[in-house]
Amino acid sequence: MTSVRFNKTPPPQWLVAFWREIDDKTWGEGFNCFAENATANLGVSDWHGREAIRANLRAFVDKGFTAHHEVVEFWDGGSIKIFRGFVTMKPNDSSQKTVRPAMTHFFYMDDSDPSKVAHWYGSVGPVAF
Repeated sequence: MTSVRFNKTPPPQWLVAFWREIDDKTWGEGFNCFAENATANLGVSDWHGREAIRANLRAFVDKGFTAHHEVVEFWDGGSIKIFRGFVTMKPNDSSQKTVRPAMTHFFYMDDSDPSKVAHWYGSVGPVAF
């Protein structure tokens, strides 16, 4: 068994910049928080590499909605970070309603460069019933 001490802190700049890239649909430097060979598992996704993470998120968001991420709390455990919040998802199709699902994300930092995310596990939803 491993014990980790967590400290509740304001969200770090790298996380704020990452969410901003998605919210603003700019898809740029904010993705540099990921190691080049990072893995992301969001729901059923299994994306390998920073560029695959960027491309797949872009394909998902650009095709259907505009997002706005809200940080409720951030917990820093050194090599693991935990984020909880909400994302407002406004569909491009005005006949669909805006939803605001809860999010929980675990960011495992890279052993060789602890400033980079090596593995991202995330959960968002439900987005509809």
